[in-house]
Amino acid sequence: MSSTRHASNVTSDGAVWLASAGTYPRSTLALWEERPDAPVVLPCGSAFDVVSAPAIFGRRMLDRLWDEGPGSGPVAEFRGRMLLFTTPGTAQRLPSLLEWEEWSARGRQDGRTAAIPPLLCHGTGDAVTVPALTRAGSPVRSASRWLVAPDTRHPWLPGPEVLLWAAVRAARATVRISISRPADQGAKVYDVSRRR
Repeated sequence: MSSTRHASNVTSDGAVWLASAGTYPRSTLALWEERPDAPVVLPCGSAFDVVSAPAIFGRRMLDRLWDEGPGSGPVAEFRGRMLLFTTPGTAQRLPSLLEWEEWSARGRQDGRTAAIPPLLCHGTGDAVTVPALTRAGSPVRSASRWLVAPDTRHPWLPGPEVLLWAAVRAARATVRISISRPADQGAKVYDVSRRR
């Protein structure tokens, strides 16, 4: 992924958008003005929902979104998970879409769809910790950081269908297809490594 489409620091317009999720946006902005290196807990459901994926699978989803799809909205890493910011309502709709996809994948016997790991959907009534507006100067990776930082007051956010598409594509990309015949389960196996 090219660095031109990813910013590690949140712009002032991006901070306004993030703060708008909270009950007291001015207080959040005042806190960030004083301490731009402070992570903050924000509620989901009004400005955004968040879908949390295991880091490696989330990176694969993000690659699919940028390389083959429409791109992504803001994305953060937090304690080994990828946080994808999505349209409000995604947390409610995505689980049923994933359930349907898993059901249809079980019905296929071609082995071309791997399981999608558990995606945690945070919506109305939930809150998430968002990384600090700026990265600390330490070269050591912190527990949280922006991969795609908010840079506008109205960022484009993917919805449940786009995330389903990315998850299915990421799962399919991890499956290795063998062109050899499956092993005969009843065959005798001899160790020939010790031949003289």
